[in-house]
Amino acid sequence: MTPRISGTLLLRGGSVVSIHTGETFRADVLLDGERIRAVLAPGAAELVAPEELDVTGRLVVPGYVDAHMHVESSLVPPAEFEALTLHRGTTTVLADPHEIVNVTGRDGMAWMIDQARDLRQDIRWAVPSCVPSLHGFETAGADLDAGDIAEMLTWDGVTTLGEVMDYRAVIGGDPRTLAIIDAARRAGVRLDGHCPHISGADLNEYLWAGIDSDHTKNSPAVTVEKARLGMVMMLQEKCLRPELVEALLALPVLPDFCLVSDDVAPDAALDHGHLDHLAGVALACGLPPLVALRALTLHPARRLGLDDRGVVAPGRRADLVVLRDLGSFVPEAVVCRGGLVDGPGSGRPGDAAPPADNPFAGTVRLPTGTTDAGWRTDLPDGEHVFRALRVNPVDTYTEPDEVVLPVRDGLVGWEGRCAVVTVVERHTGAASRRTAPVLGFAPGPGAFATTYAHDSHNLTVVATSGAALTEAAGRVAAAGGGIALVRDGHPAVELPLPVGGVMSDRPAAEVADAAREIRSAVRAWGWDHANPFMSLTTLTLPVSPAVKITDRGLVRVVERAWEPALAGSTERDRA
Repeated sequence: MTPRISGTLLLRGGSVVSIHTGETFRADVLLDGERIRAVLAPGAAELVAPEELDVTGRLVVPGYVDAHMHVESSLVPPAEFEALTLHRGTTTVLADPHEIVNVTGRDGMAWMIDQARDLRQDIRWAVPSCVPSLHGFETAGADLDAGDIAEMLTWDGVTTLGEVMDYRAVIGGDPRTLAIIDAARRAGVRLDGHCPHISGADLNEYLWAGIDSDHTKNSPAVTVEKARLGMVMMLQEKCLRPELVEALLALPVLPDFCLVSDDVAPDAALDHGHLDHLAGVALACGLPPLVALRALTLHPARRLGLDDRGVVAPGRRADLVVLRDLGSFVPEAVVCRGGLVDGPGSGRPGDAAPPADNPFAGTVRLPTGTTDAGWRTDLPDGEHVFRALRVNPVDTYTEPDEVVLPVRDGLVGWEGRCAVVTVVERHTGAASRRTAPVLGFAPGPGAFATTYAHDSHNLTVVATSGAALTEAAGRVAAAGGGIALVRDGHPAVELPLPVGGVMSDRPAAEVADAAREIRSAVRAWGWDHANPFMSLTTLTLPVSPAVKITDRGLVRVVERAWEPALAGSTERDRA
């Protein structure tokens, strides 16, 4: 007698991809509420459900899991992030909210957890470990010590200590950093890393501390070295290159790496996808489809300790993606928690998200006069060699460089000679400020201003024109935070970010439209980078090699030391 099994949703007629064996086999998949009830060959049992989905000729795979990302990089709160990514197959993420926490501290993380509580997309949380990202070198809106982090690690949904970005502090035995790591180890959570390029003895020290993952860009040789020692490699888009894939595939045993998004802009998510897009990049670099699929499902699920997902099997969570074939990871249908996801925005209950509660308005505190264009110095009149940041068109690596600029009556004459980047502290009202030349592109007259600037999110302006600098900065300040681009002969383009100066309170589609317009305008301005948002907003990230700028000065990242503003100077800062 054929057994009869009942459920709530039946996916009939398709084939299941086994994540464990790599096989593809004909099977109907029966769901019962939020769990998979049965995975059986057609006719092996009578499977019945009030709702059916015909997936004939299609493949059923597990929902995608992102083991490292920051919701705020999409410039929207959790509900709108879900609207951008759930229909693209991302059913689970581990989010490190270090953007909003650098602005608002513990309150920001508590708010993010609360905002995600009733979503269908499962958002697990990492407590930011480096607030500020480089202690003593920048002014953030918060300063979390080991006691703060120990308490936050007990909060609902928290599973991980977020990326330990100040890797030089770990290697050097900094007491504050080691106390934070010790709190995480005592709590029994995972410890995520951020350690670009380190190897040899330095890598051993970092691993000795208990940190066992890395998502940063490394050479193929360093990636293999880290994987060899058991570090979980998390590959984001900028890491994926044919030579890296070739090096991994050449190993006797392929390591269990993950594909992660880290940061994804709202327009990129809406136009190109999320993890499904990342898998496409991996395929184009030569990664076999089944390897890519494991890196999106089983491996990140295991990394997060989520044994109830990552495979299509009875008893597992009913998060599924339906694909035409393994040549593309763009979903034809998505199931999350046992229910069908129809399209953009359908991940949340109802037809629209409720108005966002914003307890973090008014966090951009800029006294009158702090947005002017003057670069003041106590240097004598004459020509001086200033240290500069040199950007590149591919990634966020910035090299130290030099440029000769005149000084007259205490003002540096930069207009018409180079672009500059100015950082103004916006948290305390003190408005400490630093300016430096930025080389590598030759944008036209104009300025790009933002309070979304990793990770302390101080007001940051890149400008070639003093008048444009003042206008762009003033627009962002008046909006209570955000992004603005001003350029000669064109209307200004703006995106207000009133939630802590890092997130919008508007629907994701509106935010994506504004971000797309700004991206296009920035490239037309002459900032021709593969990812202009990341290039511009990481000029202030003092844990990202090789030299960055904060509101306190230029930072030599690898040395964890100050870079003098003048070439040949031994002083910390003179300009």
